[in-house]
Amino acid sequence: MTSTFTAQTLPPPRKKHRTLAQGVVEHITGSIQQGVLKPGDKLPTESAIMEQHGVSRTVVREAISHLQAAGWAQTRHGIGTFVIERSKAGLAINAESIVTVMDVLAMLELRISMEAEAAWLAAARRSEAQVAELAKVLGAMQRSVARGSPAVDADVQFHLLIAQSTGNRYFVDILSQLGTAIIPRARVNMPQLGHDDPAVYLERVNREHEDIFNAILRKDPEAARAAMRTHLSNSRERLRQAQQQLESNGA
Repeated sequence: MTSTFTAQTLPPPRKKHRTLAQGVVEHITGSIQQGVLKPGDKLPTESAIMEQHGVSRTVVREAISHLQAAGWAQTRHGIGTFVIERSKAGLAINAESIVTVMDVLAMLELRISMEAEAAWLAAARRSEAQVAELAKVLGAMQRSVARGSPAVDADVQFHLLIAQSTGNRYFVDILSQLGTAIIPRARVNMPQLGHDDPAVYLERVNREHEDIFNAILRKDPEAARAAMRTHLSNSRERLRQAQQQLESNGA
């Protein structure tokens, strides 16, 4: 027998988070992990979650999408969203362990193989709503670049949206666990390492994102895969050259 939890049933949110959607996700997953919500239980309605967290319906739906992609919940159309049994076998990837330049290089090698395929699938499977969300995030990145901001959060969201567009929750699960660790400049100062102008560096990265987006927009899987591989390979090469220069200067 299932039970329905109201917003008042769940413990109150404890702290601020990087994004509003992430706050909702962590609050609900925390309730599941603590046993407040159990497999089969129905989540509060969108309106109830909106009221409790003080967020918009768009934020709630983004959070529910993350929960579904990560295997925490399942939506039954016309009925509601329910907690489902989730595998206890977690991925042995700890974002906090990605500290050194070599760690970031190793992560880029993993991402090249994984995200190039994700881009292919996203171009083949994406919906009009998903490509519209990608366009919004790309626009946010472009505005940040114009201001000279690193736009790390928007960059993470761009890659997560591509993962979501695959329709395969495991891509989302891995990238969600890594968070901002998937973005090299969130771990090391890329322009400084490469003695590069920050504005030039960010503009170059932005053009690579545009190439990925345009291929997905056109529903061109091969071009999307190639654009993603180029983007991540370029990041790896820029970082590798900067690392070699550091080692040479320290010799």
